Amino acid sequence: MRHMYGKIAAAACALMVGCGGAGAAAAASIGGPLNLADEGMFFVNGKPAISKHPGVSPAGPVRPGTVTVNQMYVHYRIPASRTSAIPIVLVHGGGLSGMSYETTPDGREGWATYFVRKGHAVYVVDTPGRGRSGFNATAINQARAEGSAAGLPASVLMVTAELAWPLFRFGPSHGTAYPDTQFPVEAFPSFASQGVPFAEAMLEGGGMGTAPQALAALLDDIGPAIVVVHSLAGPFADTLVGLRPALVKAVVNIEGAQSVVPTDAQIAAYKGVPVLELFGDHLDAPVFTGQPRYEARKAVVERINRVEGGKATLVRLPDAGIKGNSHMMMQDKNNLQVADFILGWIADKVR
Repeated sequence: MRHMYGKIAAAACALMVGCGGAGAAAAASIGGPLNLADEGMFFVNGKPAISKHPGVSPAGPVRPGTVTVNQMYVHYRIPASRTSAIPIVLVHGGGLSGMSYETTPDGREGWATYFVRKGHAVYVVDTPGRGRSGFNATAINQARAEGSAAGLPASVLMVTAELAWPLFRFGPSHGTAYPDTQFPVEAFPSFASQGVPFAEAMLEGGGMGTAPQALAALLDDIGPAIVVVHSLAGPFADTLVGLRPALVKAVVNIEGAQSVVPTDAQIAAYKGVPVLELFGDHLDAPVFTGQPRYEARKAVVERINRVEGGKATLVRLPDAGIKGNSHMMMQDKNNLQVADFILGWIADKVR
């Protein structure tokens, strides 16, 4: 460990990892005791910024001063028995936080602890502007103080239940599931509670202007790692590899968006970096998390493999005999089967 942050738990300790249920049954449902050498939380990439409109406190208006922006929250777990020296960094998708990997809506084990159980140190992040990473409220306070919305972002997106259902390919329309879906639709209200606003819109540069840089700062701190990105975080990997090619040991891109086409320099930086582009089922659904994304990432895979030393693989899970998976495959009922597929690829491709 390179970082010097406050930690909880020092020497190997047995932790009972809890989740949405209660009592022994809930603990058993996520795999039982988890033996850790260490666990802790810290922030990276925080930058000081002057806020002329920091808001109003219980004691009255606050004078202009310094606030911290662009920080990224990180939660790490180090297994007592490591079978791999390479940690895994888990990066959530749009409108979500690191909770995507912590547990499932119906209270089963998530990838964050499962990968630890399989011997990897795991770092789960909330990218800047999401979850526990906070955002810069200056523009909101300025709009209030000046009576003008000119400095506000065009919108701060919030994903509705009606949008999420087809968007994440649980089914063709809200409340209607695909007959073979692996997503626990009965626990959809719990999944909906995981949603957070796209508050990175309040940061200069938005997600693309902050998250890759924060991830680079994390790798500077912890050293080379396998980076798993999901959905709207997909382009973060392209930028991150361009920024820190020597520190990215591999990329697992789960149904990555293609909102930003990688540059030739970023593609060239993938030389020697194993890449797994992974997609679930029902890609023919008329939503942009399906076939259009698949085709866009397929084009990226082809570009990577045209570079000498390119090592990119594109996989549809149904083609591998794993069927019914949604856009949220890390929370589907067979999420650990998908995790084992990823771990098998890592064992085969990453050195």
